[in-house]
Amino acid sequence: MSDRRKRAEGRGRRGETLAAWYFRLRGWRVLAQRVKTPRGEVDLVVRKGRKVVFVEVKWRSTVRERDRAIDDYRLRRVAAAVEAVAHRFAGDGDEMRIDVLLLAPGKWPRHIVNAWMP
Repeated sequence: MSDRRKRAEGRGRRGETLAAWYFRLRGWRVLAQRVKTPRGEVDLVVRKGRKVVFVEVKWRSTVRERDRAIDDYRLRRVAAAVEAVAHRFAGDGDEMRIDVLLLAPGKWPRHIVNAWMP
């Protein structure tokens, strides 16, 4: 793995850790981080009551890059990964959704609630 890729991987992991704390501080329970599936990866799974949220986390070095970090292609990949693991985290009667948390140094996170609507 190249040095550049290693640094990007480290930033991504730090972003996921910050995202977990972001949700914990808002009363969510973190069920899982970095859930790998044959279809992709779910960065974070959180629960509050009957709501289960699958979170895609994006860390970018600037606000401008942060705000362009997610698109339909990436959301489709996340949705496919969620489809593969949803049964592990949500039961009958649970509300499920996919959120995105966009992060950049020195800025408040941008939380996109219910980012994927097929």
